[in-house]
Amino acid sequence: MKSPVHRCRDVEHGRGQGTGGAGTTCLQAEQRIPISKDVITSSAASAMWFIRDACGIVCAIITWMLVLYAEFVVLFVMLLPSKNLTYSIVNGTLFNILAFLALASHLRAMCTDPGAVPKGNATKEYIESLQLKPGQVVYKCPKCCSIKPDRAHHCSVCKRCIRKMDHHCPWVNNCVGENNQKYFVLFTVSTVTVS
Repeated sequence: MKSPVHRCRDVEHGRGQGTGGAGTTCLQAEQRIPISKDVITSSAASAMWFIRDACGIVCAIITWMLVLYAEFVVLFVMLLPSKNLTYSIVNGTLFNILAFLALASHLRAMCTDPGAVPKGNATKEYIESLQLKPGQVVYKCPKCCSIKPDRAHHCSVCKRCIRKMDHHCPWVNNCVGENNQKYFVLFTVSTVTVS
């Protein structure tokens, strides 16, 4: 009787990589046991996160300039020349609050770690230290050599695997993932409301 084998699967290329020989195949999706999120977490979750992408930085600067230009137009072109003081105060206050919320949530979406998986943690020693149950499958990203949790995707701009990645947004110069999705949604809702 053969002993159970832990398997590692290279998802991007679709080939099983295990210690059981060439005939080893991975489990079906419904038999797969997911790895805990706590096992695969970034140690620098509280550190400042900033992507050094020229296109993203330019887009983020344009975003801030558009909001500040709208602030100038609404205050100095529309509200201050208005003869109705109540209209100017109410709309000016509401617009300034929403513009502040848009810029604050944009800054948080841009500078928050979206849920990056640590690079290079898919070593044989680290996988063995996880003490996986027999038949448990571990997915490995061949681009950043990291253990890939469920619903994680590799971002070619950030050069990392991001947990629950939605997309890489150049306007916030960051991926929209597990940790910063609420800030991105707040930014879009505030921007639409202020418009």
